Amino acid sequence: MAIMKKLSFTLSAAWLVAVASLMPAASVQAQALSDNNGQTVDTIAAVVNNGVITQRELDQRVGLITRRLQQQHAPVPPVDQLRQQVLNQMVLERIQLQKAKEDGITVDDAAVNRTLERLAQANNMSLEIYRARIEAEGVPWSTFTNDARNELTLSKLREKEVDSKVTVSDAEVANYIASQRGPNAGLTNDLRFEHIFLNAPLNASETDIEAAQRKAQSLLSEAQNGANFEKLAKNNSQAPDASKGGDMGYQPPSSLPPKFVEAAANLRAGEVNSTVIRTDSGFEVLRLVDRRASDSTQTGDAPKIVQTHVRHILLRVGDGLSEQQARQKLLDIRQQIANGGDFGNYARTYSQDGSASQGGDLGWISPGETVPEFERAMNSLKDGQISEPVRSEYGYHLIQVLGRRDAEGSVTQQMDLARQAIGQRKAEQAYSDWLRELRDSAYVEYKISGMQPPQVH
Repeated sequence: MAIMKKLSFTLSAAWLVAVASLMPAASVQAQALSDNNGQTVDTIAAVVNNGVITQRELDQRVGLITRRLQQQHAPVPPVDQLRQQVLNQMVLERIQLQKAKEDGITVDDAAVNRTLERLAQANNMSLEIYRARIEAEGVPWSTFTNDARNELTLSKLREKEVDSKVTVSDAEVANYIASQRGPNAGLTNDLRFEHIFLNAPLNASETDIEAAQRKAQSLLSEAQNGANFEKLAKNNSQAPDASKGGDMGYQPPSSLPPKFVEAAANLRAGEVNSTVIRTDSGFEVLRLVDRRASDSTQTGDAPKIVQTHVRHILLRVGDGLSEQQARQKLLDIRQQIANGGDFGNYARTYSQDGSASQGGDLGWISPGETVPEFERAMNSLKDGQISEPVRSEYGYHLIQVLGRRDAEGSVTQQMDLARQAIGQRKAEQAYSDWLRELRDSAYVEYKISGMQPPQVH
């Protein structure tokens, strides 16, 4: 089946940081930029190596973020604080883009266009309508496109400089699995959480991530001030269990995200975690409902994993079928299914995947067995629900979830999940260390009185 693509963490030699010192831009001394006639056209907000960030660029970014926060009724920080935060972020971004240029990293127009198509699709819009919405919010399309290119460039830079160099040994995997079970698996505690999930994957735009984080912070404040957590989850969470008030039920620590387990160590039953939790998929507001002693038969040798029974219809782009045509065809099929058509029959007739002869049925899928875009969409669906067209590297999909179940992972699945969890944790730490080294080797001078250059923690 084309869609089935096992994910594994890239292994390579141990990571060695080797960042060459960047020469300070001694020639950039003036506080203003001038045109050919000597007329002042802009002022400098910060010098970054041999480049500058102008006051106009800073004002544009601050204005964009302010408008987005206001549109989403999120709190807007004081002006000076927001400008400091935005300029710090722009400096770190500029340093990385300069490094990407040195490394010869480029992103072609086709990759940018694919990203824009996926952003539009994620918002259930055509690219033309999505562009109109962005421009209506006061963001020039050229600026938005350039930001998308920068995000892709930074992602490729991180993959080259950090992620591809992280290693996970078999000993680390074994220790991780043992630590999740504890010294005596039969005496561990199952944990019951309620959570509010806001979707913001790592490859989302900076503004979307900031907006989701602001909303999560606002919901956390409401929860800490006594608001009904179940109601907050029902009204705001984007997880499949939102209708249940975000109740995840009792689960052993081995089947929960490591950050959830870490948070539980400092929580009493009924308490809301003091901070928003960042995951690869988005932001989590967390409340520990209760603990209970685990049965040894439940937390024995194999952890529980959630498997999803799913089917899909795939249309490939190319060979006479454009992006827009493929998406529109699936929208038409989706409408016909909603009007009583049989999903399986449409899959057998139109799907261009090997599963077509089975009515698009992919069977029971474990975490990590599909490409990320497919898995994210699948995980957001309720039983029986059909997705909007979803873009992946294979084409466009209509996805329907038929059911979910708890299953005991095989030894191989346990090790794969453990390796991914360890790899993600090590990659985050390695990225933070690398960014700090890169920042320390750069020449940065702020030209705005009272502002301080960023510190990477």
